[in-house]
Amino acid sequence: MSLYELILSRRSIRQFKPEPVSKEILEKLVNAARLAPSASNLQPLEFIVVAEAGLRKQLFPCLKWAGYIAPEGNPKPGHEPVAYIVVIVNLQVKDKGYEWDAGAAVENMILTAWAEGIGSCWLLSVERKNIKEMLKIPMNYKIDSVLALGYPDEKPVVEDMEGSLKYWKDKQECLHVPKRKLKDIIHFNIF
Repeated sequence: MSLYELILSRRSIRQFKPEPVSKEILEKLVNAARLAPSASNLQPLEFIVVAEAGLRKQLFPCLKWAGYIAPEGNPKPGHEPVAYIVVIVNLQVKDKGYEWDAGAAVENMILTAWAEGIGSCWLLSVERKNIKEMLKIPMNYKIDSVLALGYPDEKPVVEDMEGSLKYWKDKQECLHVPKRKLKDIIHFNIF
């Protein structure tokens, strides 16, 4: 599959199989993040991999899933992520404008995971204070986001957006994700 085909097939996953993701693959994801572009090459990001079952169980309630269809969009019992990567920012290196670095790093991890057959969901609505205490993150670090990971146990589909951008589940529990049409967003040379 080409990179472009990989991008076209990727969707956020919120239902996972209870199969572990290997330490080697998790390290590969962080390595892909490490090599993402970084403004001024400051590299303020670090990553905490959470794969231990007890810690995953503590982390799960600190995450908000699929706001448009909550609680239906939440992973069901037995379908929770099997690993997380918490993206943290060293504020002594960079205290603002790190969001672009984080976006590039997380997208590298998402695409690398998908190439390995692993689904992911990038979570920004997280209980940062609780997670920071739980993971013993030093004061000079800030949590940017959490990437939930696991082998997919659902197959969301893309829909051409017709009005609302809100995703939904049909009667078969299939998630439908509206995306703006290319013709509605592309402008050549001038607006």
